[in-house]
Amino acid sequence: MKIAILASEGAPYIKSGGLGDVMEALPSALARIPGNEVALVLPYCKKILDNSAYETELVSQLYVALGWRQQYCGIYKLKNRADGVQVYFIDNLYYFGGRNGAIYGDLDDGERFAYFSKACLDVLVALNFIPDVIQCNDWQTSLVPVFLKAQYYPFFPKTRCMYTIHNIEYQGWAQPEFFDDVLALPREYRDRFDMDGAINCMKAAIETADMVTTVSESYAKELMYPYYAHGLDSVISGNSGKLTGITNGIDVNTFNPETDPALPAHYNAETFVEGKAACKKALQKEVGLPQKKDVPLMVMVTRLAGHKGLDLLCYIARRLLTEEKCQLLILGTGEAHYEKFFLDLQAAFPDRVAAKITFNLALASRIYAGGDIYLMPSKSEPCGLSQMNAMRYGTVPVVHATGGLRDTVPPVDEKGENGLGFTFQSYNADDFLSALKRCLHLYHNCKPAFRALQKTDMEQDFSWDKPAGRYMNLFHKMLNT
Repeated sequence: MKIAILASEGAPYIKSGGLGDVMEALPSALARIPGNEVALVLPYCKKILDNSAYETELVSQLYVALGWRQQYCGIYKLKNRADGVQVYFIDNLYYFGGRNGAIYGDLDDGERFAYFSKACLDVLVALNFIPDVIQCNDWQTSLVPVFLKAQYYPFFPKTRCMYTIHNIEYQGWAQPEFFDDVLALPREYRDRFDMDGAINCMKAAIETADMVTTVSESYAKELMYPYYAHGLDSVISGNSGKLTGITNGIDVNTFNPETDPALPAHYNAETFVEGKAACKKALQKEVGLPQKKDVPLMVMVTRLAGHKGLDLLCYIARRLLTEEKCQLLILGTGEAHYEKFFLDLQAAFPDRVAAKITFNLALASRIYAGGDIYLMPSKSEPCGLSQMNAMRYGTVPVVHATGGLRDTVPPVDEKGENGLGFTFQSYNADDFLSALKRCLHLYHNCKPAFRALQKTDMEQDFSWDKPAGRYMNLFHKMLNT
């Protein structure tokens, strides 16, 4: 099967969050399936252009019509990827290659990614890569299914399009004139975009795509409700017949405690007691905490943003540190008031708290390996990858039972058995504290059970093999309907 995957980011080339991780692992997993030919198309951002590690060659040049505009498009092919995925970069200095800073957040993001969506289809035609299935992701490529249906592309007579929602909070809003000025689509498609007096690109994608997926089974159900859907609940419900949730996997080769080059010691599910002890001791020293092997080290690697449940942690932190024998380590950057809170907490509890307000992938790996307990009290979480990374390294998660956290962390019983971690159902600080105390009780008072839980977590299959198989089933279903 020929599969084209279109996205605004993909690790290791360019990444801002979980979408980048998925776009590194999913194409590779699909390419491992016999008979598949997979192409990944990304914007040629400045960070990629400036990185000499990526050897590319110019294979074609064309102009993309975007409303009244004719915009240059260079097609660059990556030469040094070994997993069978063919990566193409769309080159345009005005929209991507000449811009420093974050991937998103420019005032012309709508136009930039409308261009990218249109260019992706034109590039596939120029390459004579006629896919059976196009899989596109989040609002940045939400216009692909619309362009595919609304504008005549004789090269794609049987191509089907899957649209995947990774985070419904970001929907691609624009002013009403965006439809005529930038998109220039047939008028009958206007109602697909109209929402609350504005243009909503994600709404159009949901209504136009052949199939809609999201990144966990529970999140697919939650999107039917206004609390989670950010205004699109009626649109999701109206298209529920083509909506499926597929829980993400993680890259088990990258996140592997047996081989991770960032770790001071390596281990597996059979040798983790000694291996994690060595990693914990080294981590405590690195971040300036007392090296106490019997004090549980609670850790969190996260963006410091409200929806990550940080308000709950802030509310209970001093009480937790006063009442319980534990240490707390936070790694991340984000909203200034959260950064200040954890730095102030570190100053108040210098032998109990370490706050690393930075972005450091190697340190993140050492935290996954050296921690005992992983905190993830997210208010909402479409899938979440950190909890699976933590379990892969034998660090027991405590999570709010929402979205993908509900699907990947079934709760243990009072003996710490028949589950993978500790959960709380209602989003409030007291329930979060109760779940933490249950976990700490198991750590302090039944160490064999806690270690058995760590071993069980490490033995789980969080690879992309199963999710890739589910994607293939849906691809075949689309092609047969």
